[in-house]
Amino acid sequence: MPVKPEILNCEDVARSRLFRVQQVELRFSNGEERTYERLASSGSAAVIIVPMLDEDRVLLIREYGVGVEDYELGLPKGRVERGEEAIAAANRELMEEVGYGSKKLRLLKCFSQSPSYMQHHTQVVLAEDLYPETAEGDEPEPLEVETFRLSELDTLVARQDLTEARSIAALYMVKALFAKRSAGE
Repeated sequence: MPVKPEILNCEDVARSRLFRVQQVELRFSNGEERTYERLASSGSAAVIIVPMLDEDRVLLIREYGVGVEDYELGLPKGRVERGEEAIAAANRELMEEVGYGSKKLRLLKCFSQSPSYMQHHTQVVLAEDLYPETAEGDEPEPLEVETFRLSELDTLVARQDLTEARSIAALYMVKALFAKRSAGE
């Protein structure tokens, strides 16, 4: 296992309402020094939820993504608020964005996004045993909720309106988990 670089200096160089950019000076174990920039974490993680009606039907939302300037399909997701557990945040976001709560929530994995440039992490949460429940969210417009089949995941992923990598990876993880479950593993 390589030796982690030593952080010589870390300072904020830019800030917006949502983002903080840090400049990080590092010294690697071979003596090389480099300066990197990264989007710093706000301290709170995020959750992305895979809401399953049964072992084949998953609920996706369609919402506007300003980064791609278009409406996209994806899994519901959101920020874990201060003092909130990831599981509670997942259930809250599920109610706000999909109109369901879950009696069975399970953390599957923590994803990083662009680890060379971002500190952000997202907890992938599987939501099963769903029941109708809504909560007031912060979305600027109502989100469309659509049902898709994991058994047709390759066709779903080939669509032009499903491009978000975390959603795609989480869907394949759950499909593999259910395949193992049905095989008795």
